[in-house]
Amino acid sequence: MTTSIPAVESARQAPRSGEFSGPSGDAHAAVQAMRLRLNRTLRGKSEVVESVLTCLLAQGHLLIEDKPGLGKTTLAKSLAEAIGGRFARVQCTPDLLPSDVTGFNIFNQKTHEFAFHPGPVFSDLLLADEINRATPRTQSALLEAMAERQVTVDGVRMPLAPQFFVIATQNPTEQHGTYPLPEAQLDRFAMKLSVGYPVEDDEVLMLQDGVGEPADGQAGQIPDLLPGQLAELQAEVQRIPVARSIQQYLVRVASATRGHARVLLGISPRGLLLWQRVAQARAWLSNRDFVTPDDARAVAGPVLGVRLVTDHEDARPVIRELLASVPVPEYSVVGE
Repeated sequence: MTTSIPAVESARQAPRSGEFSGPSGDAHAAVQAMRLRLNRTLRGKSEVVESVLTCLLAQGHLLIEDKPGLGKTTLAKSLAEAIGGRFARVQCTPDLLPSDVTGFNIFNQKTHEFAFHPGPVFSDLLLADEINRATPRTQSALLEAMAERQVTVDGVRMPLAPQFFVIATQNPTEQHGTYPLPEAQLDRFAMKLSVGYPVEDDEVLMLQDGVGEPADGQAGQIPDLLPGQLAELQAEVQRIPVARSIQQYLVRVASATRGHARVLLGISPRGLLLWQRVAQARAWLSNRDFVTPDDARAVAGPVLGVRLVTDHEDARPVIRELLASVPVPEYSVVGE
């Protein structure tokens, strides 16, 4: 499969031999098994599942803003099982301390030495539930972990898992006793999603699943990915070539956000890099070895929605206006 993008650029942007050979069948089979597992966990929300997988493969972090009881915790646990990783959950409250997140040193009276007790960030998937209920000091404890995949305790830097993935939740209807996330921390998230209520048929199926003998949990514990495979997939995603015309398109949309009358804070260069990586992940999940403008536009809502500060609570109309204002690069696909 080859791509033809605007004239002069086609030869210049074509991937070099050996640079990226395309998604492998075994890898896609594993991800398809993950997709089926998560769709059984979160019935009727295939678009949400696809976005979660996209964020995971893009090596980003995910913010879910929605009402309680919609399956966010169950989804996070199921994803941790699917990747074969360690799952940890933090219930954020105003009295939560930074050391409750990162861990702490405690003096051992027998050995007369300090021993480190790791916090929940030393996991593969961390669910930070109701993150906006934690104080800014505690929220900042997650900042280094999310940005650098490391924590510093008593001046000592400690690496986290390379595939460390944060799913944070917040309830948009409960604002008493909350601390809004600062823009610097929001910019660490790759995407923001809402789950929403399921339709009637899916809720009925959910109720049917809850009747009868509990299922044998052992089968559900079997991961879909082999050890180390997630890191390989994430590296493969980052090798997907992106045409210069599409990169120019991303930059022009970013520039438009910075000059728009209704946007108080536009997309940063870090956000731009994340947007490109999320578009690469969407292309990989679509079994393509190249990124199209449709990939960039399809993920624009979740990517821009988490970092644009507008004069209205709902940024979606502004995002639609921004995308409509920037010409989409032309391209064609041949050899399919």
